[in-house]
Amino acid sequence: MDVIHTALWVSDIEQTRAFYVDALGLEENWSFTADDGVENVYIGGPCGELQFKYDPDGGPTIDSGTVDHIAVGVESTDETFERLLEQADPPVHEEPTTMDAIDRRVAFVEDPDGYVVELVERLE
Repeated sequence: MDVIHTALWVSDIEQTRAFYVDALGLEENWSFTADDGVENVYIGGPCGELQFKYDPDGGPTIDSGTVDHIAVGVESTDETFERLLEQADPPVHEEPTTMDAIDRRVAFVEDPDGYVVELVERLE
């Protein structure tokens, strides 16, 4: 059994693409528009996907506070963090720091809808 994806509502699908694909560097794997007009965009890497749902007619209210954070594995936390600052200028929750106890370098930023994204680099 595997976890396939997590679905999150977003307020602007183009801003979401710009953040996750253009600035962060994930890939848009596929997308479709449902019969009700809701756009579904799947972004991720080899280990899983995020499904972003966008309703051009308004859809549900976005409540990013109900999600603690989204963790994304990166080659270099520092390089990815700097690229995000240059290209997307996200709010920063925590600048890059090393967590020696778990051999990881992490940073925390917000995406365009306020979801917190953790950048995780394995140091081992």
